Amino acid sequence: MTFDANMLLQAAQQVAGSQQYPKAALYLVATPIGNLADISLRAVHVLALVDVVACEDTRVSGHLLRHLGLDKKLFALHQHNEVGGAQGVLKLLSEGQRVAYISDAGTPAVSDPGAHLVQAVQGQGYTVVPLPGASSVTTAMSVAGDAQAQGFRFVGFLPSKGAARVSLLREVLGRDHSIVLFEAPHRIEDLAAELSEVLPQGRVTVCRELSKQFESITTLDIATMPAWLKADANRQRGEFVLVVHGVPDASDKQALTPAMDAILQALVQHLPVKQAAGLVADAAGLPRKALYDIALTYRQADQGKDP
Repeated sequence: MTFDANMLLQAAQQVAGSQQYPKAALYLVATPIGNLADISLRAVHVLALVDVVACEDTRVSGHLLRHLGLDKKLFALHQHNEVGGAQGVLKLLSEGQRVAYISDAGTPAVSDPGAHLVQAVQGQGYTVVPLPGASSVTTAMSVAGDAQAQGFRFVGFLPSKGAARVSLLREVLGRDHSIVLFEAPHRIEDLAAELSEVLPQGRVTVCRELSKQFESITTLDIATMPAWLKADANRQRGEFVLVVHGVPDASDKQALTPAMDAILQALVQHLPVKQAAGLVADAAGLPRKALYDIALTYRQADQGKDP
């Protein structure tokens, strides 16, 4: 079947054309993260309407626009020139032009350039209009099935150096909310090892090549992730979004079953607090830090009893 760009533009005009699209405004347009079919008709309409398209990479965006049957003036604005490039966008807005901003994939300013641009444009009193659409963050969260999580935190890419990566993981993991991470293929094995070190009792949903031809989504125990990756070289290819599942809050003992709580109390009488907490944490699938705090209260209570 031949792609008919004119029919697409007509459909976009029909369903989105009745809304007001002011001049001298910046339009943040979400673009597909892999599958072109995920672009919205409103996004197509706005890209056809604007005078200039500012973009992260003119080659990537040019290919997208040509596929949509559009020929637009492109303005490169990426992480290396965003602050200076914002001045160019402000000049266009001062002339009354409509400007769209698109990143290479997904929603601008979400782990992509765009935040500095938005700040500059809003700071000068111009309107910024966001167009919702594809986002690997919400796509991954929707399929993770982390029913126990109390919301989620988006972290994105971790620092490149190992010590800084582990330090940040220790800071954010083991909470009652999900953590969303991005990772490149050449570092996915390192990340698996680091996750296993920091939260071995946890669960993770590994999303690879979301919305693309070789999309794969797997939920597994973090402790098994390094071996799982090594078992198939294809599992290490592509772009990764990981959802580290939230861990129930055991600080108030609600996550501990009565049986596990009794075992913890018994172990504390015979083992060091750290060892007792670690054994129960691994058995119950709870964070060691929370179990350590509970075990410490039991030890202190025992020490406070009269002989």
